[in-house]
Amino acid sequence: MTNALTPSAQNRAPAHQTASRWQFWIDRGGTFTDIVARRPDGSLVTHKLLSENPEQYRDAAVAGIRHLLGLAAGEPITPDLVDMVKMGTTVATNALLERKGEPLALVTTHGFRDALRIAYQNRPRLFDLDIALPEALYAEVVEVDERVGAHGEVVRELDLDAARLALEGIYAKGIRALAIVLMHGYRYQLHEKKLAAMACDIGFAQISVSHEVSPLMKLVSRGDTTVVDAYLSPILRRYVEQVAKEMPGVNLQFMQSSGGLTRADNFQGKDAILSGPAGGIVGMVRASSAAGFERVIGFDMGGTSTDVSHYNGEFERVFETQVAGVRMRAPMMSIHTVAAGGGSVLSFDGTRLRVGPDSAGANPGSAAYRRGGPLAVTDCNVMLGKIQPAHFPKVFGPNADEPLDRDVVVEKFTALAAEIEKATGRRQTPEALAEGFLEIAIGAMANAIKKISVQRGHDVSRYVLTTFGGAGGQHACGVADALGMTKVFAHPLAGVLSAYGMGLADQTAMRERMIEAPLGNDGLIALEDALGALADEAVNVLLAQGVPPSRIETVRRVHVRYAGTDSAIAVPFGSVEQMRAAFEAAYRQRYSFLMDGAALIVEVASVEAIGLSDAPVDITPLQARTSGVPQPADQVKLYAGGAWHEASLFERDTLLAGDTIDGPAIVAEKSGTTVVEPGWQAQMTGQGNLVLTRVVPRETQRGLGTQADPVRLEIFNNLFMSIAEQMGLRLQNTAYSVNIKERLDFSCALFDRDGNLIANAPHMPVHLGSMGESIKTVIERNRGKMREGDVFMLNDPYHGGTHLPDVTVITPVFVKSDDDATRVGAPEPLFYVGSRGHHADIGGITPGSMPPDSTHVEEEGVLIDNWQLVAAGELRDRETRELLAGARYPARNIDQNMADLRAQVAANQKGVDELRRMVADFGRDVVLAYMDHVQDNAEAAVRRVIGALADGHYRYPLDNGAVIEVSIRVDQATKSATIDFTGTSAQLPNNFNAPRAVCMAAVLYVFRTLVDDDIPLNAGCLKPLTVIVPQGSMLNPVFPAAVVSGNVETSSAITNALYGALGSVASSQGTMNNFTFGNETYQYYETISGGSGAGNGFHGADAVQTHMTNSRLTDPEVLEWRYPVRLESHRIRTGSGGQGRWQGGNGAVRRIRFLTPMTASILSNNRVYAPFGAQGGGAGALGANYVERVDGSREALAHIGRTQMQPGDIFVVETPGGGGFGQA
Repeated sequence: MTNALTPSAQNRAPAHQTASRWQFWIDRGGTFTDIVARRPDGSLVTHKLLSENPEQYRDAAVAGIRHLLGLAAGEPITPDLVDMVKMGTTVATNALLERKGEPLALVTTHGFRDALRIAYQNRPRLFDLDIALPEALYAEVVEVDERVGAHGEVVRELDLDAARLALEGIYAKGIRALAIVLMHGYRYQLHEKKLAAMACDIGFAQISVSHEVSPLMKLVSRGDTTVVDAYLSPILRRYVEQVAKEMPGVNLQFMQSSGGLTRADNFQGKDAILSGPAGGIVGMVRASSAAGFERVIGFDMGGTSTDVSHYNGEFERVFETQVAGVRMRAPMMSIHTVAAGGGSVLSFDGTRLRVGPDSAGANPGSAAYRRGGPLAVTDCNVMLGKIQPAHFPKVFGPNADEPLDRDVVVEKFTALAAEIEKATGRRQTPEALAEGFLEIAIGAMANAIKKISVQRGHDVSRYVLTTFGGAGGQHACGVADALGMTKVFAHPLAGVLSAYGMGLADQTAMRERMIEAPLGNDGLIALEDALGALADEAVNVLLAQGVPPSRIETVRRVHVRYAGTDSAIAVPFGSVEQMRAAFEAAYRQRYSFLMDGAALIVEVASVEAIGLSDAPVDITPLQARTSGVPQPADQVKLYAGGAWHEASLFERDTLLAGDTIDGPAIVAEKSGTTVVEPGWQAQMTGQGNLVLTRVVPRETQRGLGTQADPVRLEIFNNLFMSIAEQMGLRLQNTAYSVNIKERLDFSCALFDRDGNLIANAPHMPVHLGSMGESIKTVIERNRGKMREGDVFMLNDPYHGGTHLPDVTVITPVFVKSDDDATRVGAPEPLFYVGSRGHHADIGGITPGSMPPDSTHVEEEGVLIDNWQLVAAGELRDRETRELLAGARYPARNIDQNMADLRAQVAANQKGVDELRRMVADFGRDVVLAYMDHVQDNAEAAVRRVIGALADGHYRYPLDNGAVIEVSIRVDQATKSATIDFTGTSAQLPNNFNAPRAVCMAAVLYVFRTLVDDDIPLNAGCLKPLTVIVPQGSMLNPVFPAAVVSGNVETSSAITNALYGALGSVASSQGTMNNFTFGNETYQYYETISGGSGAGNGFHGADAVQTHMTNSRLTDPEVLEWRYPVRLESHRIRTGSGGQGRWQGGNGAVRRIRFLTPMTASILSNNRVYAPFGAQGGGAGALGANYVERVDGSREALAHIGRTQMQPGDIFVVETPGGGGFGQA
């Protein structure tokens, strides 16, 4: 395909004298390689070819350049012909995804060989019993004897002789790549430098050193980034050398993930992950800016996924993210990807329609591709006439010369419509069904855009949607409508915008340094010096690449956060007042409030040196039409808004400047199709851009009706969950305590007017379904008295609470309606939203509020029952502080409690705002109806699972002598089950009593894990289940029973007891290994992972959170920076998993040395009774708790214990392994 366009000048930088030579801008993607070439006369030409075609060429980029230059295969590409080649490539990304990088060894501090594997210990998918963790990238680990403390103290000098022997042994095995990652090496670099020099002397070809790759705090993410660099850089180097060999002397540059180009020999693995997509962002921004649009949402829709991005005057970057299961701490363009593309597969699960996440791919592709593929999103557009086969490339069929097959699409949609009618009784036409699927896909893409815009405080209605990628134009109007946007922009090179962006990108070099110092005048000079040194480094990189000094600019930024939080925001460097003001403005926009009185910390200083691009952006102006109107190439039928329309189809290359097209219409071109929906108007600008504008106000969807519809069911499921997720993101970002921010020990949820759970965005399974009783308590106690702006809180374990540190904040949602004026009495809430977070301390007899030996609930902290936290919008700050301070054992850090409570209130307000927006859009009755329908849907899914279960019984002993006894009786006729805990021990004198809400959460979790599908999680899941929990038992205690261990320990035992009765999986560790320490200054709490149980067809996983918890572990370097402790080691406990046909996962050993006197406590289980095996499998190993005293003695602790730690003492926790499954 060849398209010729002529660029005009753009005000960025003077062009070099390159008129006599070509430039090539290339996006080498996974399937296609796109090329935009600038001819010597300044005109542009595009070319597309397959990225892999070994019978025809070795490399697509080189072959495409030769094709456009008219060179024969193998003929050299010389600087006489080519001025510059700018390229983005997925070579590194594909190697990472497919795990085909360079064999390498990780070199790390003694005791940390498993640190990157254990990482933050959370499992990726909450309800998967077969826990799949990312495969490690390193083949070998070398532990070196050295240790530096958090503040620079040398604990152990580096043993160079032993390190040399170990490295020589690795070299002898054939490994030539190393990743060197030492504790606190980002700041104290001497030991890493010595090891790197030694490795170079030995002969290693690739040596990635953490303080050079990512000089920032956090061992796990810095370590992963360094490993990725060592893993991918050799692959990139070979590819770069291969390309460079074909064009000796040509200036070859590559796009980095940060959105800037760098010379080929500077291109590193860590900077290559988003090389291709970053070019798309640059192209989107440059093209949009040239058209006069400065607030832009990027919408790049391809075959398997959609990338969305946000621009508001400057490129948005993230500095910590996760790609292919690897945590990266390096600057990258902020791009959010959702699994919804043209190839996303359509399905019907019996009650609701589904789009994705599976993709038809390129082969077989969608049904219309003539390869027997399934129905996919592309087929929706074919069915609806939005893709016209006669005006689409004829590249299908056995000879690749046939059009898309519309007949098979109609046939498949007709059959699916009949299937849905049979299952639901609802009749609909094939085209209405296709439009429903399309609406679901559009909703998923709109929700993805909300995550990068609305959730961060941006009003997208003021933005332009810039569409690119092969499928973007077909859906752009629909996505814009879903977001309340009124303008869409499509550049003439939208189909190859990533390649275009390569040509328009600047050369950049970024340098960062960890600061971790208070923002204030005292440190301003040191901060300025650090930025100056970084600027010199970055500028020198560009000068070495041949960038003239006159084209180099520098941007100096500081990354600022509130003390004790983890949400840093980059602001321009300036005076202290300027930096504070910029931070507060950005923070307020994103989170809606400020943390008054909290100190500001400068976390990182960063400098970006920019070598400005000289590439022109604009395309030569189009000729204006002198008379008449644009003539369509065809008249077609197009289905939209529930009806068929006559629509004109125009070929884009026939349109002239000023041409206007009213929807419904189609604009077709070789690289894509743009659909102008009814109510929209398209106009061709003088630069050849297509700008679509909504000219008829969008109608709300109040006429939907309240009967359950498979399309709306999926849409509302997604909308409800999206609201809960938005609440969770706000809470995580604005909370103060580590428990909520980093360990993610919180949940957010929506409830109907009766307090039934509608959607729960869970991080903690123990919170699942347990908030409902708290909501109902608030409803019952405040009926008729609640007002708009009221907020309530409670942690009462006898009324829906779990344990006292878990504080639930509840906000009633009032929605004004037309009949409010005539209603007698006060209005009642229409919905409720709630957030539950684990506070670092809520009082009690030990810091952290997790006493191992409490016997009365007041010893565990402040009991809060139906407390009004906010009255008519005013925070009851003084009264709440008095509450927290007035108990027998008061809270120790009330300021922190109040900060977290404010964050919970803010999270709830996000839910309130989104629910009101939903009612405004769909109408009150429709939203209420679908709150019922989504519960019915979940109920049906659980009933289907129950039909495959059999009766069972199990007695599960706890270390304290108590027993959980459970019987499961299945009624096949009604597909219901009774879960009966009769026989369970009576209420205990210790704190292993579990509130009934915890027991219900465990039941809900277990039955949800039996459903091998992404079903909605709401109160409907419990409707087929009758749960009998005798009052006064340890699973339904009464005041004043102590309960702190019930939430964490007994909940784990309940889940394992249920699996024992079902016989479906071996026991995972039946404990969370709750470890707390503190004094009057410091309080800290963590749970420590162990082995998961094996099942039929899978082994258990090592050292991972299981079942009722998924809390994260604080990064080792952050732990040591914030607390006076030293993590000696954290290892996988080899051999602790149960034996069997399928082996149980191994536990872990964690050793923490104390540097100042503190109280330490442990709450655990499986120290007496081991995790059971199933179907003949062996039990997992018992856990153990003990203290190694500084005098050499060892103090053993029981499953619960508390002890005083002195400087030098080491607290050791050995966690249990999981049980095995089946006889070996």
